Amino acid sequence: MPSSRAPRLADPRLRQRIIALALLAVLVVFAGRLVMVQAVNSKSIAADALSQRLVTQEITTPRADIVDRDGVVLATSVERYNVGVNQQKVLEFVRSEDGKVVAEGPAGAAEILAPILDMDPDELGAEMVGDSTFHYLVKDISPETWELIAAEKVLGIEPEKVEKRLYPNGALAGNVVGFMGGTAEGSGEVGLTGVEAAYEDELEGTPGERTYEKDSSGAYLIPTGVQEETAAVAGQDVVLTLDRDIQWYAQQRAAEAMSDTGASQATVVVQDTTTGEILALVDSESVDPNDPAASDSDDRGARSVSTVFEPGSTAKVITMAAAIEEGVATPLSKFTAPYKYTTANEQTFQDSHDEGVQKLTLSGILAVSSNTGTVQVGELLTPKQRWQYLHKFGFGQTTGVGLLAESPGILHDWEDWDGRTTWAVTFGQGVAVTALQTTQVYSIIANGGMKIQPSVVKGFQDEDGTFTPVETDEPSRVISESTATQVLTMLEDVTQDGGTGVLAKIDGYRVAGKTGTAQATGADGKLSSYVASFVGIAPADDPRIVVSVILRDPKTEIWGGTTAAPVFKDVATFALQTLRVPPSTTEPTLYPTTWK
Repeated sequence: MPSSRAPRLADPRLRQRIIALALLAVLVVFAGRLVMVQAVNSKSIAADALSQRLVTQEITTPRADIVDRDGVVLATSVERYNVGVNQQKVLEFVRSEDGKVVAEGPAGAAEILAPILDMDPDELGAEMVGDSTFHYLVKDISPETWELIAAEKVLGIEPEKVEKRLYPNGALAGNVVGFMGGTAEGSGEVGLTGVEAAYEDELEGTPGERTYEKDSSGAYLIPTGVQEETAAVAGQDVVLTLDRDIQWYAQQRAAEAMSDTGASQATVVVQDTTTGEILALVDSESVDPNDPAASDSDDRGARSVSTVFEPGSTAKVITMAAAIEEGVATPLSKFTAPYKYTTANEQTFQDSHDEGVQKLTLSGILAVSSNTGTVQVGELLTPKQRWQYLHKFGFGQTTGVGLLAESPGILHDWEDWDGRTTWAVTFGQGVAVTALQTTQVYSIIANGGMKIQPSVVKGFQDEDGTFTPVETDEPSRVISESTATQVLTMLEDVTQDGGTGVLAKIDGYRVAGKTGTAQATGADGKLSSYVASFVGIAPADDPRIVVSVILRDPKTEIWGGTTAAPVFKDVATFALQTLRVPPSTTEPTLYPTTWK
């Protein structure tokens, strides 16, 4: 029969062996894991741990300045601070003095900061109440004000460092300098117009990067930890060709001209003929880049390079130059100019005033601005030649001045001209140009027939003072020096007694120039307004500047000789004096304007 005794316990030695083997198995597992951690996966694990301690920050530099030709600052960046509150942390704020609590929580924080921020304590305290981890209290304060706030060490008060663009001269050259604005993506401000937009990359520079190792709390840098830095490359100051004083005076004079004549807009361009540099580029009611929203959208850019108009009689100089260059006429060539003239294709043109039949030389046609005489000169040229010279003088193409909104104007191919346009282009109708293109035509005459690319940017200056000139096109010949000299003398006839531009004369300086009056489209969409202009060269015996004055829709007078020429005289006089250009020392030898 089976035994009733309990089963014998296992042999103690066997039990010890089993336990030992189990422990050994556990040790082997741990050892294997240790080998994996320390030998096989050690690098990746360490890298993961390090990545959790590393912080990478972008290093930025202030946007570079925009300055005039003499270094006068027109746009600069300054450091500012926005101040916010962590509404959860400020609840824990406590300040004690001599063992007593003197301020605590939002109310206490507000009592301390209100005098610094010049705010009401109750209103400031209300802004500190809530659940937000960052709520703005005030924006755009100076670094000095932030230092006062930081010195109080109020828990939960946090700064946000920002950069603010300032324009110390307000609306002076605002049409050229441009202004900043936010992007559609909300990634910060960029240049929206003018030089600010055209030279964004040069002004902004290249950001750098700083990487460092922080402690487990995330609050402090580990001195012996990883620290790497890629330095930021500062932007370059953009040095303009503008002269602040000439720009200022031209703006003031343009505003006066609008008031005196009732014109809706005024444009003035002053160019150094020897370099192509623009010394002043004026559009009336120029935008103040500090507050662009205060200006109408049409006044926020540079109409002088973006808005086109029919140049009218100022373009007659191209017809005269083409006739001389092609050898079909000279300044002394004789023409009979009636009040009305009909071409072979039965297109009738007339002069602005009925002076009867005039016996005029080529120079005389330009001096009295005869349309019928100019059409007759155009008959000596083929339509293709008329187009070629308009194009060579820059019509229908941008000048490359350095502003993004520049218009090429309108110059249709000669094969597309209708029967009237083929003649109208000889006296500046049927084409459209900018004020800058008009200026360029006279700069070519002043430069002995050479086209020099106009520019509003002189170059770029690094932090260390290294200056890099802006790249411009090589000068190109448009007409011969002989032709240019003859046309320049013809333009002097315009400013003499009997010419249309006598009011442009400057005491002590010889002046060459041309008046212009052209019809323009008014608000009603019809040819119901006028553009009055004068473009002049001074001194005519040794050209240094070209000044263009364009007045849109003047109400008192429509003639460029009576409205725009006096503005030219004043602006050119100021520019010549500012540039210390010596007066003329010779008298002109002029061409006769009539014949018998």
